[in-house]
Amino acid sequence: QVQLVESGGGLVRLGDSLRLSCVASGGSFSPYHMGWFRRAPGKEREFVARITWIDENNTLYADSVKGRFTISRDRARNTLYLQMNSLKPEDTAVYYCASSERLAFVQEAYDHWGQGTQVTVSS
Repeated sequence: QVQLVESGGGLVRLGDSLRLSCVASGGSFSPYHMGWFRRAPGKEREFVARITWIDENNTLYADSVKGRFTISRDRARNTLYLQMNSLKPEDTAVYYCASSERLAFVQEAYDHWGQGTQVTVSS
């Protein structure tokens, strides 16, 4: 069974950078899509970024993070990354990684989820 574990979150200041990692383990891992989502306090979980596992150039970003965040993956390490630059207080949230066995266009299509890593951005 696939397990996803996020890491790399922390407390930073406005304008700082963080890189989140998500390591998959527990079985063979060959997803179609992997994505990052986040849930801010009092808000519902929202989409952040998505990548096609076999084609790193095929990416999709939420408008709120486009130009600041970069999603990437290392297939040899079964690891997904999210490079977050120019962080803003509104980026404060628990960040989750997820994988889908097939094409995923909505959150409900993702099959496996990590437990999340906290990112806090102070002004």
